[in-house]
Amino acid sequence: MDSDALHYFVDLAAGSLNCINGLTLSSEQRAALQTSLVILKRNYKFSRVLFWGRILGIKGDYFIAQGIGEDEMNHKKTLYSLNCMDWHLLPPATDSMIADAEFAAQGRFTGDPSHEYEHTERQTQGEGDETKEEEVTVKVNEESRLATTVFNIDKDASVVPRGAFIKTPSGKVQTNPSFGGLRPTEAAKLRNYLHFRKPVNLKTKSILEMAELNPAVDFLDPLSEDIPKGSWSLQSERGGTVCVLRSLLWQGLTFFHVPQTPQHGYIYMGDGLMNLDLPFML
Repeated sequence: MDSDALHYFVDLAAGSLNCINGLTLSSEQRAALQTSLVILKRNYKFSRVLFWGRILGIKGDYFIAQGIGEDEMNHKKTLYSLNCMDWHLLPPATDSMIADAEFAAQGRFTGDPSHEYEHTERQTQGEGDETKEEEVTVKVNEESRLATTVFNIDKDASVVPRGAFIKTPSGKVQTNPSFGGLRPTEAAKLRNYLHFRKPVNLKTKSILEMAELNPAVDFLDPLSEDIPKGSWSLQSERGGTVCVLRSLLWQGLTFFHVPQTPQHGYIYMGDGLMNLDLPFML
């Protein structure tokens, strides 16, 4: 959610957050974030700063922010703070980092970025008669795990309403200045909400299906095509004035949109663990 309207946006999502896990931001945390994110935007020369959310740890919590450059999708940096004031850059999540973190780092976050997770596995070395098994210890620090978790949540659950972003002829993804919000009838349909990531399912569509799409707007995957079906909960709240989406895969992620206005955003507040039981819950 855009940090320029942090207080208002947190209030819109507060009802859903309290229903899920009883979490929200205190008045002190909101005030600290409102100040520090303005300074962060100026120091890093971001075009805008998003407050991404909060990942709970045993000793402390991680507050996450994202700075946006010229391209809303590709020019993005992620930062974390332990006190809502001092911010530190997270390293980009590489394939090897993701593989190691998902394999070696298990359980709750500790709240200590320097904490190291260790996992020992047996690997086969050599070929033919010279093959032998050796024990290999994989080490992952919590900062790398945090970067991987934010990347995975964004990949699976970052949401925008259809038309909120456009793709320019040069390939840049930018906010759509003419977006005035979804109509109430459109806001009630899951297909009008899109994954804000590089498309995966779009490449598999037929020529006839692609002919009905507007390439400037329909360059993202709709949530209605997610597998398994039913991994999103779409509800209308506050007398139909706010549409709220909740991810059942990453419990704690809440997206909101006020129909007929450009106001939308999402926030994650949870333990950073994927709900692996989802297929059995549907």
